[in-house]
Amino acid sequence: MEQDRHQHPSGNGPARVSTAAPTARPVREEAFLAHRPMLLSLAYRLLGSVHDAEDTVQDAYLRWSADERDTVENPAAFLTTTVTRLALDRLRSAAVRREAYVGAWLPEPLPTGPQDLAETAALRDSASIAMLVLLDRLSPAERAVFVLREAFELPYDEIAAILERSAASCRQLHHRAMRHVAAGPRPVPAPDPVRGRQLVQSFLSAAQSGDLGRLTAILRDDVVLTTDGGGKVQGAGRRPILGAAKSARLFAAVFARHYQRAVFHAVRFNHAPALLIEAGDRRVLYVFDFAADGLISNVYAIINPDKLAHIAAD
Repeated sequence: MEQDRHQHPSGNGPARVSTAAPTARPVREEAFLAHRPMLLSLAYRLLGSVHDAEDTVQDAYLRWSADERDTVENPAAFLTTTVTRLALDRLRSAAVRREAYVGAWLPEPLPTGPQDLAETAALRDSASIAMLVLLDRLSPAERAVFVLREAFELPYDEIAAILERSAASCRQLHHRAMRHVAAGPRPVPAPDPVRGRQLVQSFLSAAQSGDLGRLTAILRDDVVLTTDGGGKVQGAGRRPILGAAKSARLFAAVFARHYQRAVFHAVRFNHAPALLIEAGDRRVLYVFDFAADGLISNVYAIINPDKLAHIAAD
């Protein structure tokens, strides 16, 4: 596990910039690349978008490399501060766009694999679909404090320096964020990759069979199916579907109508079992939450093509 990827490696506080000696470009680029995985991890949890996270980290790199006369003594803190502040600017503008979003909003799915299993439990939980949906209900400042404190375990004085607030103010923001998050459903730890693949295969087999009994048997009675089409896919539901019976009927109908000749991939996104469906030029991603009893508690159906564009073709 790379320490600077999974823990905030800010050392002894905020970045200090001196003019003692210029930093050579190769050294500066190496320092940035060493921290880039951590920065992407931070930006994604702040923004809920792979595309926006990558753009934010690229903008941070441009600022990092702009002035070669300065030597940054604490690159991790400098870059963490820069990415956080850039992400906050994006969050504020995204809030306006979100108000006009058609239907339910879900985060852009994040591909995860075996190399990500070494992440801490807090870091994995903060990237789950369920948690990102909860975080989207927070103010930008609350979200930043929550992510920096809970996922990256920064002390309040460092968070205060990043946000240019007092430590007391950051504590209040964290308390409010925790209260909002606690009011929502808590994410359940995802099954391991092998078990997750088995559960996805069980769902796929039941959905392809069209057998409502088999489908309802693997769904919790209070299962929630949330579809994000962004108003760009005809027929996409705009409200969550509640309950096993309704969800089973929808799955049976959709698989019979649209996925007879589709290609299916049992994959993993946001540290959870998922099913990627390729039907002609159409892509659909189902990400699953499973309860402790192995039944499906949430299905997140991401069909907005803009949110699937970053997924590499198999």
